[in-house]
Amino acid sequence: MLRKIKLRIFKYLTSPRMLSYYKNNKLIKKTRISSSVEFIKEENIEIGENVFVWHHTILDGSSKLTISEGCQIGANVSIFTHSSHIAIRLFGKHYTNECKGKIEDGYILKQVFIGKYTFIATGSVILPGITIGKGCIVSANSLVTQNLPDYAIVQGNPAQIIGDTRKLDKRYLKRDKKFQDYYQEWDS
Repeated sequence: MLRKIKLRIFKYLTSPRMLSYYKNNKLIKKTRISSSVEFIKEENIEIGENVFVWHHTILDGSSKLTISEGCQIGANVSIFTHSSHIAIRLFGKHYTNECKGKIEDGYILKQVFIGKYTFIATGSVILPGITIGKGCIVSANSLVTQNLPDYAIVQGNPAQIIGDTRKLDKRYLKRDKKFQDYYQEWDS
């Protein structure tokens, strides 16, 4: 009995939780980020209000990463602003001692921007230098290797555009005036 209680307490203490997000001691309104999110150079990461980032996600701020208002990011998503795959090959076993993380060393360092009210589903990967427009849906396990226009629905490896969220939303917008008002509020 005592063992079961200890295990339950351990599980409770070590399980990921959704937390309010603070940047520079300031609460970012309605933004919740899992305790298991891995931040790389958080000082270069800008996160808007009303954002949700789920468990075991990597947010890389080696270069600037902007996640705009209302974005929803699923579990196990990786958003990268750097890559060392070229530098590692150039330096070989001397990489850790010699590479200074410079572009001249084959180190890739590019900003990532994610537009308002975009949804990035579980298991997706966003590569350095990518701009994702507002209102997009990145389907589960997609690899985003190119910029995405506003309202794109993408899936696959590499991700390909398969639709437009405005078509998906149309039936809901017709049904209820409040949806139209809310949609136009962030869409402007």
